[in-house]
Amino acid sequence: MELQKISSKGRRNTEETAELVNRRINLLTLHLNPVQDNPVQELELLRCAGKMKAINVSTETLSEYMRGKHRDIQEEVFAYFNSRPELQTPIEISKDEHRELCMKQLVGLVREGGIRPFRYVVDDPAKYFAIAEAVGSVDMSLGIKMGVQYSLWGGSVINLGTKKHRDKYFDGIDNVDYPGCFAMTELHHGSNVQGLQTVATFDPLTDEFIIDTPNDGAIKWWIGNAAVHGKFATVFARLMLPTHDTKGVTDMGVHAFIVPIRDMKTHKTLPGVEIHDCGHKVGLNGVDNGALRFRSVRIPRDNLLNRFGDVSRDGRYTSSLPTISKRFAATLGELVGGRVGLAYSSVGVLKIAVVIATRYSLLRQQFGPPKEPEVSILDYQSQQHKLMPMLASTYAFHFATLHLVEKYSEMKKSHDEELIGDVHTLSAGLKAYITSYTAKSLSTCREACGGHGYAAVNRFGSLRNDHDIFQTFEGDNTVLLQQVAGLLLKQYREKFQGGTLTVTWNYLRQSMNSYLAQPNPVTARWESEDHLRNPNFQLDAFRYRTSRLLQSVAIRLQKHSKTLGGFGAWNRCLNHLLTLAESHIESFILEKFIEAVKNCPDENSRAALKLVCDLYALDRIWNDIGTYRNVDYVAPNKAKAIHKLADYLCFQVKNIARELVDAFDLPDYVTRAPIGVQTPSEAYTQYTQNVGF
Repeated sequence: MELQKISSKGRRNTEETAELVNRRINLLTLHLNPVQDNPVQELELLRCAGKMKAINVSTETLSEYMRGKHRDIQEEVFAYFNSRPELQTPIEISKDEHRELCMKQLVGLVREGGIRPFRYVVDDPAKYFAIAEAVGSVDMSLGIKMGVQYSLWGGSVINLGTKKHRDKYFDGIDNVDYPGCFAMTELHHGSNVQGLQTVATFDPLTDEFIIDTPNDGAIKWWIGNAAVHGKFATVFARLMLPTHDTKGVTDMGVHAFIVPIRDMKTHKTLPGVEIHDCGHKVGLNGVDNGALRFRSVRIPRDNLLNRFGDVSRDGRYTSSLPTISKRFAATLGELVGGRVGLAYSSVGVLKIAVVIATRYSLLRQQFGPPKEPEVSILDYQSQQHKLMPMLASTYAFHFATLHLVEKYSEMKKSHDEELIGDVHTLSAGLKAYITSYTAKSLSTCREACGGHGYAAVNRFGSLRNDHDIFQTFEGDNTVLLQQVAGLLLKQYREKFQGGTLTVTWNYLRQSMNSYLAQPNPVTARWESEDHLRNPNFQLDAFRYRTSRLLQSVAIRLQKHSKTLGGFGAWNRCLNHLLTLAESHIESFILEKFIEAVKNCPDENSRAALKLVCDLYALDRIWNDIGTYRNVDYVAPNKAKAIHKLADYLCFQVKNIARELVDAFDLPDYVTRAPIGVQTPSEAYTQYTQNVGF
């Protein structure tokens, strides 16, 4: 009897194996000999995914709402490079050639194209960032080189200097006669700017500052524009004043100085200045990064950028700010525009990648039901889950960074202290969150395009390599998120001490009160589509999570501080703190996306944006569903409903994906059509042109 059972079981296993093998052979046969005559059909599985009213999206109307009032200046940038194909960066180019091309691109855009970004750095930052996004989409190296010239070098002169500096340097910076550098980072000090070691000692006999690099660790490192093109550098150094006591000098903290590094006529390195090339990098090789060392380089006293602190002829120091820490904070506060620009530009990079991957996925066909045509790979649920939440995030980030730019522009005009603090926190958080997300997404987009995504012509490799450093410069992302967490904890303490919360944080008062109460057992079980797509539910869920994380990390820090001290407690809770910061930024992003949906004047565009916004919100909630389940904020059946609806929204967004990516309105030479989706002759022509046949 036992032998009969075993024999019967063996036959069933053999039959099942044979069935699987035959099915696989049939699939491969259909792949090698596809049916070509019938139109492409969607997967049957997705045809029955529910009913929703079709949305007729006007790409032009949606694009007009998305790109806003600075669309014209971006079109001017695209038109200039479209008219000058010789200035478009080729696929294969050496480091030295790329550097020279980048300089030609910048000079040509400014002098021939008539676009003067520097004029908008202070007066109209939103316009400047719009130009930067367009320029960066042409070549990211060009975008960074422009940022070094105008936002960093030029911005430091304008924001940290006074009228005499603006009068002397503005025109030369504007027309690129004065190419310059921003020399802050040192070999041993990047994020810890207060630890910089370069010194600027005042000599009252000659009325000069003497710039010195005291050791190898103080060499200025990774300085853009330094290796080849820069003639000036804004050098951040410790201002040392002579005293008549045993110390000999007094350290007044980090200040900024204008230091000429090359001769204006011969371009030779000036005496006492040593310049070294940082060489070939992972990406951004159109930017000439170099290292600077100073050996007793003398500069006039007027070269001190003296907005926040000045030295008189007799060596007396004066400042409107009473302490080194306040002067340091004011100095860095004026440089926050770099982070704003990086967050904004990172969204631009994400747009390019999502456009390429989505268009490819709509056109590329692989496999399908037996004896039927192959289907678009975007009809597969797995491909939708890779790309549609990413497309939704791109829209969310777009509106969030637009708001950040508006806040930054308002801050530059009003100099309101509360607004300055708000912008500092938002720029740190959004820069860290968005650049990290974009870096991961670039790899996902490459993988989503299969082997064809690996071709250099399809841009994923260069985009990934060029963008990677966005996570590090203008503030390491991990450090920036800790700043956000620290400010959240500060606001938390003030809330319980009865103080007022600033605008960005005021949701914490109500949300913290909600957290301290138990989750509502009724709403925890609501699972209707109307409820789950209600923006109030979505935003409450995001804010609840942030408040819960804030409350719990505050308790943990207090507990560990007793045994480990402040530094040790912070380090023990570091991952918790980073999660808190990310949660707060996600809440802010969703809030701005919801506002953008409500403010959209066109009904069809508003419906499309609502669909995308719902996908963004529910996908984020589902990704962290464990947090909500652990405290019964979401009951099991509601969690399943969220997952099911997020799947369905992915499918619905897929149905309007072409219109959504077309609304970014990027030129063809920026989002080159991936090889593998055109006709064979078109693909062959494009491929052979790009590999040099």
